[in-house]
Amino acid sequence: MNEIQALPFIGIDDLQVGVFVHLEVGWLSHPFPRSGFRITSQSQIATLRSLGLTQVKWNPQLSDVQFQASSPNSIPCSPEPAPPEVTELLSPSAWTGTPPLPEPLSLDVQLKAQNQVLQACEQQFAQATTNFRQLSDLSSKDPVAAAKLAHDVSRNLIHQMLGEEELCIRLLTQASGDKVSAHAVNVTLLSLLLARSMGWGTHELTEMGVGALFHDIGKLDVPDWLRHSETHFCPSEKKGYEDHVANGVARAQKMGLSSIATMVIAQHHELSDAGGFPLRLKEDQISVSARVVALVNCYDNLCNPHMISRAITPHEAVAQIYAQQSSHFDAVILAAFIKMMGVYPAGSIVQLNDERYALVVGVPSNRPLRPRLQVYDPRVQHNDSLILDLVNHPELSIRRSCKPHTLAPDVLGYLSPHQRVAYYFEPVRAFAQPTPRFS
Repeated sequence: MNEIQALPFIGIDDLQVGVFVHLEVGWLSHPFPRSGFRITSQSQIATLRSLGLTQVKWNPQLSDVQFQASSPNSIPCSPEPAPPEVTELLSPSAWTGTPPLPEPLSLDVQLKAQNQVLQACEQQFAQATTNFRQLSDLSSKDPVAAAKLAHDVSRNLIHQMLGEEELCIRLLTQASGDKVSAHAVNVTLLSLLLARSMGWGTHELTEMGVGALFHDIGKLDVPDWLRHSETHFCPSEKKGYEDHVANGVARAQKMGLSSIATMVIAQHHELSDAGGFPLRLKEDQISVSARVVALVNCYDNLCNPHMISRAITPHEAVAQIYAQQSSHFDAVILAAFIKMMGVYPAGSIVQLNDERYALVVGVPSNRPLRPRLQVYDPRVQHNDSLILDLVNHPELSIRRSCKPHTLAPDVLGYLSPHQRVAYYFEPVRAFAQPTPRFS
């Protein structure tokens, strides 16, 4: 048990200015800068009450006021003597089983929290795409400043990731910004999450993140019509497209990027079976960071191709990489990627064992086979439907993946799968709901 888990609870109505609290609802589910802080105003207490919580953890040693609590998990009492009947109820001998569970949050409170989490994810994704456009412009005007901004963006993403033990890959309702910046941010986010899941250190994560942000920066130096590989390219056009790698390395050198970041730019199209470009390197000649980014880059290009009509679903993308392209990638990294994304990555449309259709909106890193779903229910307006967490419903399972064009128009319109897939991340606890009280 860690220090926070050992702290006592305090009822939400007993909060006072001076109490140091620890929130366990996830950093995206509350408006405070930190999850642990000392209450300094009545407005903060009002905000805490608006979250729908019945009690929170508190730290007696860091608080300016004190309460009496007999055990780490007991509900603190007021300093004034409690009535005899209350004292009897709080006595350990009065318990005949487990303590009563908190009341389930109201539908309105749950929907509000659910929407706040999504909005926070989308705002942070939008900020990341804005930062990418800025550093793309700076790479020509002020290469050193571009490198600094890229490191700041990478460190900020890593700081958010490392602030929580378990994360959930979250599908966004829309990809903010143009498709170039959305692709760069998608590749960076998923690459960092993948390397994090494999236990990489902060320095390696940061430098790989910089390389991922800049992996296509060389495309700024090729004509627009050569920035995306096409099967009809003649040899000279193909070479023109592949030149974006060398162009990117030249820009990396001007920015003074590290060898880790530069190798990502230089090798993000190299494949483990020596079938990549520009040097047709074998796996042991490719940096580990570049192997990670190459895999994620392939996945995002399958889900978000230049021509949207060629897009396949996230489930199909994972299946295709595993079944048809596994020789292209490092086997250990591919296994970690599939484990992280799940068999049904966020953005997949599925049918449950009870025949209902659903859109996968989140995949928790600790239970990737039990994703979070937006379920089609014609009785409930789309905006009023709660996300279904399969972790809390062991009786449900995913039967199969579905292609959007096979769905009935009303189901397709309700689930609204997006033409382009964009991801961010959130703490696993962000959607955690209290277990209903049993009668």
